Amino acid sequence: MKFKFWGVRGSIPSPGPRTARYGGNTTCIEVRSDDDTLIVIDGGTGIFALAQSLIAQKKVPVHANIFITHSHWDHIHGLPFFTPLFIKGSRVRLHGTTDPDTGNGIEHVMGVQLQNSYFPVSETQMDATIEYRTLGLGEAIMVGDAQVSNVVMNHPVIDLGYRIECHGKSVFFTGDHEPHYNIYPEDHPDHASYQLHIEERTRAIEDMVRGVTALIVDCSYTREEYPAKQGWGHGTFDSALAMAIKAGAKRLYCTHHEPTRSDDELEAVFAEVMERHAAILPEGLQVFLAYEGLEVEL
Repeated sequence: MKFKFWGVRGSIPSPGPRTARYGGNTTCIEVRSDDDTLIVIDGGTGIFALAQSLIAQKKVPVHANIFITHSHWDHIHGLPFFTPLFIKGSRVRLHGTTDPDTGNGIEHVMGVQLQNSYFPVSETQMDATIEYRTLGLGEAIMVGDAQVSNVVMNHPVIDLGYRIECHGKSVFFTGDHEPHYNIYPEDHPDHASYQLHIEERTRAIEDMVRGVTALIVDCSYTREEYPAKQGWGHGTFDSALAMAIKAGAKRLYCTHHEPTRSDDELEAVFAEVMERHAAILPEGLQVFLAYEGLEVEL
């Protein structure tokens, strides 16, 4: 199994000379199972470059399984530009869950974007076969020779983290995730019940990531930046390292880079965090800054 990053920025695309080394496209990860099944996690702007690569390699028509973590723009706004949607014989299956607040399923993601006010081509004009698969929370499904499982993460909208396993190797991507914290003060009557709730959700995440080969985590902020961003649904480099250590992960890939952070600033932040944690990192844990084009074979 192998995976490749096609987009590593968060919130909004940020192309230009300040982000040229790590890339300015938003979230998209290509995963290939051992039998070459194509699994794509998220459809940020990076999915357009993935599509162009598939065409350049003449890997068309395309059979793609796209798993959406959540419906915020930076994770879906490349979907209408996924060129295989316009190629006859291609089959694209979009996976996601139902938003409990609206009741909308994964098909709503494409339906909204392909309204005439926002995009000139309707789904009926696309030549590929497009299918939708609404996932149950915690459901595990087989895609080719890989098993894809999900768990609910912590974000302002429902967000699924995905674990993909194939012949003893595994990769997990958090999507956007902020470590749980109690929103009620200790003297509030709802503090205790909410604490039980977040402990249950945290255990579910820990169970899902335990022993993973490669862990890909939202590392939007530094610990100094985080207090001003609490509640926005994103993690820090420190919280990502804590997750990797507790999971016993072999590799950690930091992604969802802050769009205002230049490549130089990103490397400086990463170096400071790694130096500060050097004494407590378990032997064998490798930590990387994700960049566009980074390909990893497990």
